[in-house]
This record gives sequence, structure tokens and C-alpha cells, in this order.
Amino acid sequence: MKTTYTPKQAKSILNKGNGYLRGYSHSLNPYAGCSFACSYCYVRQMPVSVFRNEAWGSWVDMKYNAAELLRKELRRAKSKGPATLFMSSSTDPYQPIEYKAQITRSLLEVMVEEPPDFLFVQTRSPLVSRDIDLFVRLGDRVRVSMTMETDLEKIRKHFSPAAPPIQARLHTLKKLRHEGIPTQATIAPVLPSSDMFAHILRPLVNRVCVDDYFMGDGSGGKRTRRLGLESLYKALGLEAWYDPAAYQIVLERFKAVFPEDQIYVSQSGFEP
Repeated sequence: MKTTYTPKQAKSILNKGNGYLRGYSHSLNPYAGCSFACSYCYVRQMPVSVFRNEAWGSWVDMKYNAAELLRKELRRAKSKGPATLFMSSSTDPYQPIEYKAQITRSLLEVMVEEPPDFLFVQTRSPLVSRDIDLFVRLGDRVRVSMTMETDLEKIRKHFSPAAPPIQARLHTLKKLRHEGIPTQATIAPVLPSSDMFAHILRPLVNRVCVDDYFMGDGSGGKRTRRLGLESLYKALGLEAWYDPAAYQIVLERFKAVFPEDQIYVSQSGFEP
């Protein structure tokens, strides 16, 4: 799918935390739209996508004035109380255009100068390792969350063919751990995986979050159902994995390998 990139002047960059992210004072999105175009992305059913009338993944708006806005808005937010930020709630801050645009990096540079109380970075991209120098400077004020919805490359290609390969993400987790960056692996949404999944992640992280469509799409799974995802499971003969109880399979596998105090379920794994 060809993606059109459009520079846009944003009116604001910090959004009040609410709903699933109510534990945060604010969320921020360096981009609108996401070229990874994952089939299961709940944002496909949100106004930012629905009212666009363009295929999800075919457009990305680049907020070129994001750093300028953040410098002003973060200072104001901190004057009113703890500033806890979630980046990003409706896009991947390290999608491919970030290689050139460096909007996410510009936001982190502002945060190094004007540190928030806490920053949660959610991504599935190995590009996040580019900014290790800035994460080091933020210290324990930051946590990087790497999406690891499966350990099976065949499954990844079936559900999110434009997303980064599993092996590249694992290598990135290794780099982040080596540099002492607070990191977690986020199995979200839960996709079919092998019984070796937990063993693969054990040397790389000491924090895991397990989430699925039914807990994590903000609508009890209704948004995801409208995407017709069940057909993707049926095509592989794995429809049993598209079930509210399927996450328990993965959770039990991780409990057999990780200490329970390192395992979080759904919203608790994203809290600041």
C-alpha cells in the first residue's frame, strides 16, 4: 500500500488522559495515521480514521510543529500537577517516516530539557533504539513498551505484513536492556503464539503486559469485531484464538516462566 505523507500544523499536542489512559495526565501523538496498517488496529474504528474516508495506512499527517507546541504545553501542564505522558495512543511514534521526519525525536529532546514526571513510549519499531541516548538522559522517568503480539513470524505476516519483523523487535529489546532502559514486552493484542514465547522473552525483559481486543480496544471488543478479524483467524484454522478466554493461554505460559510480580494484565501494564 502506498502511503501519502502530509505536513500539518497541529493546534495542540497534549491531549487529556481519559478512558483506558485515565492514569495519565496526557497522551501525545507525533503523527496522525500509521503506515504499519495493522489489521487489528482499533484506531481504524475511531473518528480520526472513520471520518477520513481513506484506507487506514494510506495516509499519515506529520505534525511538524509538535516540538514547539510541546515546549509550551508541557511547561503549562507541569505547573498544574504531575505530568505523565503516553506516547502514542493512536499511532506508532516510530513508524518508517520517523527515520526522516524525526518528529518523535524532537519531542524527546524537549522532554530531556523539560522532563515530564513519567513518559511511556509504545511502539513496535526497532527504530526506537536510535533514541537510546535520550532515554538514558530521562532515566527512570521513561519506560519503553515494545509490542510483541506473537513470536511467530508467519502469524505476524498474516495479521500485520507492513509491521517490523519479530526478530528485529527481539534484537531491539536486547539493545534496550543492555543500555539499562526501563523496558517491557507488551503482548497486545494476543495473537496465536508458541509455547516457547515466554522463554524467548525471559532474558530480554523483566516486565510483561498481556492484553487483547476484548480488554484493550476501549469498547469491550466491539471496535475490533467491526473490523471482521475473525475471518483472518478462520483462514488459518485458528479461530479458537479469537475468544475472550484466549489470553489465558498466553498468561499461563508466562506465569510458568516469569515471576508473577513481573506480569501485568491489560490496563495495569500501561499505568505510569
